[in-house]
Amino acid sequence: MASRDFNVLGLGLALGIACAIYAFFIGAVAWLFGWGTSVVEVLSSLYIGYDATFLGALIGTIWAFVDGFIGGVIIGWLYNRF
Repeated sequence: MASRDFNVLGLGLALGIACAIYAFFIGAVAWLFGWGTSVVEVLSSLYIGYDATFLGALIGTIWAFVDGFIGGVIIGWLYNRF
């Protein structure tokens, strides 16, 4: 049975994009409707500049992409090693 490796960069990009979409969505909803502000407050302790404003949502989107990308690369690399 042949083993198939993950595309490490592909997994990093996929998780980075998914995390970025999530962070922007939560930030925008908190900014526009006031929903999920506690989630934004918790994430702002990890992502410097993340806030329930349009600019804050963009900053959080960048942080979340970087965080998700690094996490995806690490997960893919570990999967390929084991």
